[in-house]
Amino acid sequence: MEERRNWTRKELIIAFNLYCKLSFGQYHQSNKEIIELSKILHRTSSSVSLKLCNFARFDPALRERGVKGMMHGSKLDEVVWNEFNNNWDELAYQSEVALAELKGQDKEDLLSHIEELPEGKEREAVVKARVNQSFFRKMILVSYNSRCAVCALPEERLLVASHIVPWSENKSLRMNPQNGICMCNLHDKAFDTGLISINENYELLFSEPIKRLSHVPAIQKSFLEYQRIVPPERFLPDPEFILYHRKNIFLDK
Repeated sequence: MEERRNWTRKELIIAFNLYCKLSFGQYHQSNKEIIELSKILHRTSSSVSLKLCNFARFDPALRERGVKGMMHGSKLDEVVWNEFNNNWDELAYQSEVALAELKGQDKEDLLSHIEELPEGKEREAVVKARVNQSFFRKMILVSYNSRCAVCALPEERLLVASHIVPWSENKSLRMNPQNGICMCNLHDKAFDTGLISINENYELLFSEPIKRLSHVPAIQKSFLEYQRIVPPERFLPDPEFILYHRKNIFLDK
């Protein structure tokens, strides 16, 4: 039987890392990723799965779906949730590095597939950016069940973690999952260039260039037959970010 001990902040940010990478239906003790993490943390798989469910109670997207999570977690759970939500860029990286260290890896092992990296401070910045980009993609795809929010395309190799407020516009929002939508390459490009947008009810909006081509079968099938995006399981798009896209990116004239 596991000795009862409080969770540390480091353990919690690692657990939250996994929370972001699994769907709610995967938070059970027989999940292989939960089992793997429980071994690393020297905890039972039921303890880890329960902790993920503790985090779920703070998620407004889950509450909107009537999912409450486990209500009797620790105060530190909420502290870690708020830390991430106030500083996604830093906490995502910290949690990835902490997990790598527990596995006996160097943080650059996370980028073993990249052959060349610069040296010094620039190297550190590149490592952090690449690690965070990978984390963001995983987090967004899982939130949308690895399907395009517009057309429901389920092929991950054709999916993009799109930013609502563009990557180049606001550094502080780059890692915020409420600034992300899972889209296929086609709809990501259309969204990024302002050919389509959405409103706060997740209804699709079509620009004048798209409307002018409404007679073209490819436009009808690729765009006009879709009425709204499918909202994510968690991390709902922030209405302020949606409004920014509509006002500054969308080609509505």
